[in-house]
Order: sequence, then C-alpha cells, then structure tokens
Amino acid sequence: MAINKISGFTLIELVTVVTILSIMLFVALPNFNVWLQNTQIRTAGEAILNGLQLARTEAVRRNVNVELRMDLSSGWTAKVADAFGGEVIQSRLAGEGSSAALITITSTDPVGNPPVKTVTFNSFGSVAANADDTKSVTEIKIDSISLAAAESRELCILIRTGGTIRMCDPRVASTDTRSCGAAIPVGCQ
Repeated sequence: MAINKISGFTLIELVTVVTILSIMLFVALPNFNVWLQNTQIRTAGEAILNGLQLARTEAVRRNVNVELRMDLSSGWTAKVADAFGGEVIQSRLAGEGSSAALITITSTDPVGNPPVKTVTFNSFGSVAANADDTKSVTEIKIDSISLAAAESRELCILIRTGGTIRMCDPRVASTDTRSCGAAIPVGCQ
C-alpha cells in the first residue's frame, strides 16, 4: 500500500514569514517615502529646466523673443512674447508628478512688486527684458513640503544673463560637478 505524502507549509512557518515581511516593510517604508519625495523634487526641477531650455531653443529657432511664465508650483507656459498675447508653444501643468514640490522663485525685482515669474529669451538665446517690464527670474529653488531639511535633496536652477541655465545641488561640495559653485546663490540657501 502506497502512502501519499502531502507537502506544504505549517501554520507556524506561515506566521513566521508574514512576521518577517511585516518587520521589513515597517523598516523600509519611511525610507521609501523619503526617496519618493526626493524624486518629486527632481521631477519638478527637471520639468522647469526642460521648460527653460525649450523657451531658449524656440527663441533661437524662431528668431523671436520667447517667454516662459511660471506659476508658484512646477507648472509653466512657454509662448512667443508679443503685444497680442503670443502663440503658446507648450505648457505643463503643476501637478504632473511633482505635487509635493515647493518652488521658490527669485527675481531681481525689488520686494513689493507683483509676483510675476517670467523669463524671456531673445533670438540669440540670451535673457531679454520681459514684455511686461517685470524683472527676469534668476534663481529657482525646489524643495519638499513634507520632508525635514536633513532628508530633503533640494535643487536650484540658475538662469544667467547670457542665457545659461543650470540645475545644481546647493548641499554638495564646491568641487563636485553638481554644486552651485563656491558661493551658494541667495535664493537657494
């Protein structure tokens, strides 16, 4: 007579595996949240950087002034700068993958002026005067609204008069290629 042996898990083995997985999940979840928030900072930074590069490239390509108007989140609209409103080239909604990002925009406008956040590029790719006579944006800081300062990997976008646009990390050493340079810009501190 043949004996059929049925193999499987005992209740104790199953409870042990579930307990170990629960502990691992409990330990990993906070780190995953920090990683997720820092990814949203990077996403917002890259979206704004792409918008700036698009506006600069289109200004050179079309041989006209192109402005990038930003809202106080990571949304923007690139359009031809003219007195009639201008043709919209492209726009990005603020919440596309970066809803937890905190954007701080710095311009050369004195305190008290309206918070219009615009950069205009001319046909040479340099920063030009804005059509509405507001000062151009010079620095954009991207941080997280839900992380402590020690956990956040904030980024800074620098826009220089010659048209150079650069995203940098204000927390790395000045010898690192990702750094903002020897002196961290005021708007990115």
